Amino acid sequence: MAQRVVLHTDIRKGTINRNIYGHFSEHLGRCIYEGIWVGEDSPIPNTKGIRNDVVEALKEIKVPVLRWPGGCFADEYHWKDGIGAREGRKRMINTHWGGTVENNHFGTHEFMELCAMLECEPYINGNVGSGTVQEMSEWVEYLTFNGVSPMAELRAKNGREEAWAVKYFGVGNENWGCGGNMRPEYYADLYRQYQTYVRNYGDNRIHRIACGPNADDYQWMEVLMREATRFMDSITLHYYTVPGATWEHKGAATGFDTAEYFTTLEKALRMEELVTRHSVIMDKYDPEKRVGLIVDEWGTWYDVEPGTNPGFLYQQNSIRDALVAGLTLNIFHKHSDRVRMANIAQTINVLQAVILTEGEKMLLTPTYHVFNMYKVHQDAELLDLTLNSGSYSFDGKEIPEVSASASVTAEGVIHVSLCNLNHASAAVLPLELRGLAGQAVDIAGTTLAGATIDAHNSFSEPEAVVPQPFTAFKLEGDTVTVELPAMSVTVLEITPKA
Repeated sequence: MAQRVVLHTDIRKGTINRNIYGHFSEHLGRCIYEGIWVGEDSPIPNTKGIRNDVVEALKEIKVPVLRWPGGCFADEYHWKDGIGAREGRKRMINTHWGGTVENNHFGTHEFMELCAMLECEPYINGNVGSGTVQEMSEWVEYLTFNGVSPMAELRAKNGREEAWAVKYFGVGNENWGCGGNMRPEYYADLYRQYQTYVRNYGDNRIHRIACGPNADDYQWMEVLMREATRFMDSITLHYYTVPGATWEHKGAATGFDTAEYFTTLEKALRMEELVTRHSVIMDKYDPEKRVGLIVDEWGTWYDVEPGTNPGFLYQQNSIRDALVAGLTLNIFHKHSDRVRMANIAQTINVLQAVILTEGEKMLLTPTYHVFNMYKVHQDAELLDLTLNSGSYSFDGKEIPEVSASASVTAEGVIHVSLCNLNHASAAVLPLELRGLAGQAVDIAGTTLAGATIDAHNSFSEPEAVVPQPFTAFKLEGDTVTVELPAMSVTVLEITPKA
């Protein structure tokens, strides 16, 4: 069958929740300290200790929601150590990530200030693994209660009279692993207990999030949905794209060969199967789809850059990562009836970061540019799209050559995101526009491509991989024929003429 796309511009399939474009900031390596927080006395331009350049860059991509403080760190984090005068805050050892000493200068108030600067929703992850019900309950009270209470008084003493609005609260993280090595039955009971005390104060309504499975642990999802569906608003899923055969040898972020490039994309496409199969289990217990699936950790995970702390998870970011981001976001769009949020791991200097920093320097990665190009899909209506993709073959294996998704804004502007995974060849793709009843359209486009399979931005060449205007298309009748560059992410903007 010939490669083609049929886009029904008049068939809408639900809203793409803006929170699918969420991010994740853990106390890990240089994500928080150096990446976000430099302190008020730093020579790096900052506002209240938070880097100005990073805030500006993150606002540009319209970060809708930010998850904090972890990750594995969340289940060893005791929030009261991170409030009050900074010079008096307890120091702690970050046992999960490099054994570094944390000074707790970035805590609840600083995180909420960051979210205010970004104009995004905070998503706070509570401590189940080493914390207590009382500790979690008091954190919620400290954050959201406006009346007279010990925690409200403590918050006021620390400089904040008014409560914050906090919608998203996670009850534990990876409790099947670093969050306690629990069995699903045990965690389900703990979740039911802890979430009881994650209370709604005043007008604040908390969206309670249960710790869901790691990748294909369908038994975990089954047990949690069976035992706790009525107590949760969403449940999480974690999946990382690791090209190597083992966690000890995950593969390099740059300097890899074509086989590793292909394997990475092949494994990234597995997200489709995971979301589909977990959704089937969720449908069994929640046919009305009240409970959301939140993929709050996803992205590529490689061996760290040579010479860096292995506990800091610092890796470069190439056009390969941009393709992983593009195709993954397309998958989330397709499943937007169930996927209500996703949080790429992680925001700055860790894993598939959108920003890298080095002292006062900052650069935007290819993944950042995909988020900037794709932000047009936030809160837009998903359009019905049928893709017959050609095959991309390598060493006897094959995957679809093209990944695609489309949406329409409230103003009627259509956006089509297209990823050509093929490292060697352009993809010629007819795109048939149906439902416009002969209405004329204006078309523009942007593309991100790499000259090599590991093309990336560095501090010496920060703009080696940046978006360019896309003009390789031809409109004839109701069909737009596009020629997508090899290993590229492209977004078309189709505007019906008045």
